[in-house]
Amino acid sequence: MKQTILTSAVLASLSLLAACGGSSSDELQPQMARFSLAISDAPVNEAKVVMLCFSEIELTGNGVGNQSFTVGDDDAAAEANDECRDAQGTIIPNTRGIDLLLLDGAKSEALLTDADIEAGNYGQLRLEIAPGSYVELEDGMREPLQVPSNELKLGSLTLAEGSSFSYTLEFDLRKALINPPGQNAYLMKPTGLRLVNNTEVGHLTGQVAEGVLINNNCTVAPADASVPVAAVYLYQGADRPLDQLADNGGDNTYQPYASTNVYFDGVSEYHYSIGFIQADNYTVALSCDVDDNPEAADDISFLQAKNVVVSPTATPVEVDFMD
Repeated sequence: MKQTILTSAVLASLSLLAACGGSSSDELQPQMARFSLAISDAPVNEAKVVMLCFSEIELTGNGVGNQSFTVGDDDAAAEANDECRDAQGTIIPNTRGIDLLLLDGAKSEALLTDADIEAGNYGQLRLEIAPGSYVELEDGMREPLQVPSNELKLGSLTLAEGSSFSYTLEFDLRKALINPPGQNAYLMKPTGLRLVNNTEVGHLTGQVAEGVLINNNCTVAPADASVPVAAVYLYQGADRPLDQLADNGGDNTYQPYASTNVYFDGVSEYHYSIGFIQADNYTVALSCDVDDNPEAADDISFLQAKNVVVSPTATPVEVDFMD
């Protein structure tokens, strides 16, 4: 699935360095850290574009004051672009619009690069979301994309002196993006976000044989390659029974760690990918049911499952469904 939209999901790279300079008899120089942030995403059905407008990156709760960086103003922050506009079409200043659907698998886009900040314990990482965010559907219609309180609030971070960290913020849009009944807008939920240490994650990719799809009455060879033909779900732990696997929003025993769509390449193969997975043992399950409401338990039928060990490496592990 593509990343940058609400697979994908967000890459945050934290490289912590000791502060330059020394101390005098009447003043101690603060210990500094170097902070970089990017995002990544996994795809969602029916959307052609998921444009999220970022305006500010903030670290809070150090005890010595918050650290914030504004898009387009701070040298370390990403440059502003013209993707985010108000109802009159005027560009909203100091914003960077990122189409999350362009960042699938291990792809990511930087929001902050080599920002010097004071080392310490931060209670939250916050991403300020500006007006102008939207979802464009396959039929060309655009609907506003809203984020509660206009903020994405993530967990705590410890930037220790002399240490180095690399993180990714992954958007799992199949969990996070909903269209509430009766509203002409989409909502981004925080439940579909995960912030992972980039030194502790791996990536998953694979193919599904056309024969498997045909034998299970799945869609094959759609004229529009953006139409998903199947779905793949990932569950922590090996040997998870098919009848105990939940969908997004389901209430079965095992909840999905992540999920993505399977797409036709327009020629002969069917591919999927999931990026930024915490290194661990997993069960990968295949379904031909692509409609999954993250707000409800859907009737999802799983065809088969395989075990996989995800290791912390940039090279994706491959799991194919070929029989």
